[in-house]
Amino acid sequence: MDSIAYVTVDVFTSERFSGNQLAVIPDGRGLSDAQMQHIAAEFRYSEVTFVLPPDDPANTAKVRIFTPTMEIPFAGHPNVGTAFVLGGQGDIFGKLAGNVLRFEEKAGLVEAALIRDDGRHVVGAGIFAPQPLSLGPQIDSETIASCASIEACAIRTETHAPVIVSVGLPFAVAELTNLETLSSACPNTAGFAEADRRYSPNDDQFALFLYARLPQNPWHLRARMFAPLDNVIEDPATGSASGALSALLVSLLPDSDLDMDIVIEQGVEMGRRSMIELNVRKSEGLLRSVRIAGRCISVMQGTISL
Repeated sequence: MDSIAYVTVDVFTSERFSGNQLAVIPDGRGLSDAQMQHIAAEFRYSEVTFVLPPDDPANTAKVRIFTPTMEIPFAGHPNVGTAFVLGGQGDIFGKLAGNVLRFEEKAGLVEAALIRDDGRHVVGAGIFAPQPLSLGPQIDSETIASCASIEACAIRTETHAPVIVSVGLPFAVAELTNLETLSSACPNTAGFAEADRRYSPNDDQFALFLYARLPQNPWHLRARMFAPLDNVIEDPATGSASGALSALLVSLLPDSDLDMDIVIEQGVEMGRRSMIELNVRKSEGLLRSVRIAGRCISVMQGTISL
């Protein structure tokens, strides 16, 4: 094997050259782990996915997700984009793709439902987070401020303190007082290195998801995500962080039964506006599901020389 096919898509947008870039290798058979990592580093997107036959034939595929520096167990926009690509091509390792795809991943089984337009063309996908909400340590405001080059007084703690959250991949999340502070934030690598030393769980590198609420709609949020230790200075759209934050916010509401829709807008400061649609369901006081959805659009296709 001297070459392999790839496609790229922009995720969480219906406008080409917006949203979050994703490269998908629709048939990654024959690639070594090292080759997958080299390909991900070559693209320098926040993630690249490699599609392989499933271990269980009842599932659609095995999907492996690589950042420029490491393999990760789960991420939102790679799953949405990969479902869009596979649903559009129709045939997956000799099987017809249905409207619901099931991906085997390190974080668990991820179910993706295709979104179609009136002409029945695939235009996006929605996934359910593979793990329930889990909380890590709370983080002092001074550490967050150091990471983001902002004042500690700009961090709101009325709803929740800065904290590590996960529905498959951990992030530090913190609310800021206003959009102006969010727009002015700038990652400080030295601050991230110190935060990683103090707070990063297991082998995951410290990543920070900042957000502010829009005054006219408290459930429409603007967010930014920084992960400089993973060679992702800023991410245009982070579905896994959005899902974890949405789950956290709904879990803190006093209502025992809720079906809450949340929109998170990200990538504005990068010129790659993304719209992430979340739905969190809660019954009898417990979170039951977290859905992460959005539109996608194809951009490029070609082959990679090996």
